Amino acid sequence: MNITPNASYSFTLRIEIPNRVGMLSQIMAAIANSGGDLGAIDIVQASRDKMVRDITVSAGSEQHADEITSNVAVIEDVNIINVSDRTFLLHLGGKISVNSKIPLKTRDQLSMAYTPGVARVCNAIAEDKSKVYSLTIKGNTVAVVTDGTAVLGLGNIGPEAAMPVMEGKAMLFKEFGQVDAFPICLSTQNTEEIIQTVKAIAPTFGGINLEDISAPRCFEIEKRLIEELDIPVMHDDQHGTAVVVLAALLNALKVVNKNIGEIKVVVNGIGAAGVACSKILMAAGVQHIIGCDRRGAVYKGRVEDMNVAKEWYAEHTNFEGERGTLVNAMKDADVFLGLSGPNTCTVKHLKQMARDPIVFALANPTPEIQPEDAAPYVAVMATGRSDYPNQINNVLCFPGIFRGALDCRATKINDQMKLAAARAIQSIISEDELSADYIIPSVFDRRVGVSVAKAVMDAAYETGVARRERKSSSGNTVAPLPTSV
Repeated sequence: MNITPNASYSFTLRIEIPNRVGMLSQIMAAIANSGGDLGAIDIVQASRDKMVRDITVSAGSEQHADEITSNVAVIEDVNIINVSDRTFLLHLGGKISVNSKIPLKTRDQLSMAYTPGVARVCNAIAEDKSKVYSLTIKGNTVAVVTDGTAVLGLGNIGPEAAMPVMEGKAMLFKEFGQVDAFPICLSTQNTEEIIQTVKAIAPTFGGINLEDISAPRCFEIEKRLIEELDIPVMHDDQHGTAVVVLAALLNALKVVNKNIGEIKVVVNGIGAAGVACSKILMAAGVQHIIGCDRRGAVYKGRVEDMNVAKEWYAEHTNFEGERGTLVNAMKDADVFLGLSGPNTCTVKHLKQMARDPIVFALANPTPEIQPEDAAPYVAVMATGRSDYPNQINNVLCFPGIFRGALDCRATKINDQMKLAAARAIQSIISEDELSADYIIPSVFDRRVGVSVAKAVMDAAYETGVARRERKSSSGNTVAPLPTSV
């Protein structure tokens, strides 16, 4: 399988070569002939006879990187001193840290930040717990909670192995929403223990972002925590994916000139994301959805490989009772939404689809079908990868959703807030900019987080879940705030 070289598989070769004309060009040719993408070339050390260079290369996989290295190593007089995986180097020591917001250089500063001055602040919160939002980190801090059971496309790899992803999530919260977040990786996969643990630590946090918890347990965990906590709780694998998928689909339908109420959508993968995406698509107007898993179409009356989530799915989708394999389900489908695993969709599947098909192949890191293979058969293609156009990435929504929810001190993140977030993301791309290769804004488009936060906050006020007094357009509060902090 041909995978486009990208930075996630980039490495640096430190090589020693004779200092003579033509040696570097041989190395560059070997890298190019191996399918590598050549990056920076730096001189580390040079003498009359020898030269040491660092050469950065992007590959398509670990195996591809090994192949490139081997092809360079066989060049006569080339000595490979070291091979450094740039992704592993980036993670050394972790990716986040805790920093103080105020200096502690004098006795006065220490006496106010800690004892004895801090006791007065503690007493103020003890008398009025709502002050914890303004006098501690709670008002701008989210817990990123996982049990490590459904990490990326890697599966149940455990809480320790989940840490790099959760650290990355915390970075994204800070970078794109100015929200402080911290990874909480739990050494239990027991539903009740997870619920009780999160409830126990909740006083520290203004929101809970559940992450990479396997279905169907994730549905019960999220539902219970929403009911039993008074702070926003969201399982991002469900709702973050759903919000961005809806935003992308709304724009994709404009490109192919199709009506959302008339399309047929096939969802491959009826896990947490598959169920949530289907729910938000139905809320937005999609009427014909068929879900598929390893056993084919999910339909009412199916008994093999069913669970609570799939039972709900069977009751609320596939009203015509279609059965059979994914190929059968995709006949005349307008949209294929892949939330399953690598290489589960082929050209044969795409040929079954209706005119101008839309394909969202979102399995990570390897999609259901490679964009290069799908290109001749689809009108609009999207993946979860950053090295192709139309990256459907949750970072487009969760920082803004929590930013908005925290700013108005929402008690929950409801359906109206999610729909508002999707429409905010969609609206970033103007009619003049919209094209098959540009249906969703870049994750680095700084307008997204601001727009999502505002839309979410507006929806929170409109639906009555915001606790903070809302300000009027003049800047005055609509109702008076308490006189004290």
